Amino acid sequence: MDEKIRSVTFAFTLWCYFMIKQKIKSSFVVVNEKGLHTRPSTELVKCTSSFKAHVNLIYQNLTVNAKSLLGVLMLAASRGAKVEAEGEDAEELINSLLHLARNKFNVKY
Repeated sequence: MDEKIRSVTFAFTLWCYFMIKQKIKSSFVVVNEKGLHTRPSTELVKCTSSFKAHVNLIYQNLTVNAKSLLGVLMLAASRGAKVEAEGEDAEELINSLLHLARNKFNVKY
């Protein structure tokens, strides 16, 4: 009986660990004064597409998949748009976006 309890406890512990890893959430607010026009939008999509996490861009109560260039461009987000990520690598994704933002989305004006 003890062996069975240990097996169930171990399975439950693994399940909890998996569920916690899947629920990691992080966010980022766009402060680029020109907003997300074509060039920064392209860089944002290139960055987000390399991660497994589910990521959304939210602006004026509208939400689009931040891995979709068409969706991001159609949103026409400006300063104050929010990026939310959820998944096992969400925090890493947001850190990459912060790095991208510090580099002005690799755009030279």
